[in-house]
Amino acid sequence: MPVPLYQAKAEFFRMLGHPVRIRVLELLQDGPKAVRDLLAEIDVEASNLSAQLAVLRRSGIVTATREGSTVVYALAGADVADLMKAARRILTELLVGQNELLAQLREDSA
Repeated sequence: MPVPLYQAKAEFFRMLGHPVRIRVLELLQDGPKAVRDLLAEIDVEASNLSAQLAVLRRSGIVTATREGSTVVYALAGADVADLMKAARRILTELLVGQNELLAQLREDSA
């Protein structure tokens, strides 16, 4: 029996649910990056980064190519970058709404 779409979506978002994975996807929006460059940008142990990259690679959201002894990662498609941008817009709107509510609470208590 096929997996319901809502369940597949939940599994997809669960796969995104790690800060290192999100940071990798953010960095890859600017173009392909070697693992050493990702390590320089993300404050984690190499083994942790490797494990998170493996999750992203298995899911198909990133691709990996070997250039000599260097492994270079890239987003598998532009939709991933669009998703990261959409998440930023949603968070911005939520925070603006929270700031407006905070301002109203401060005004009401004055």
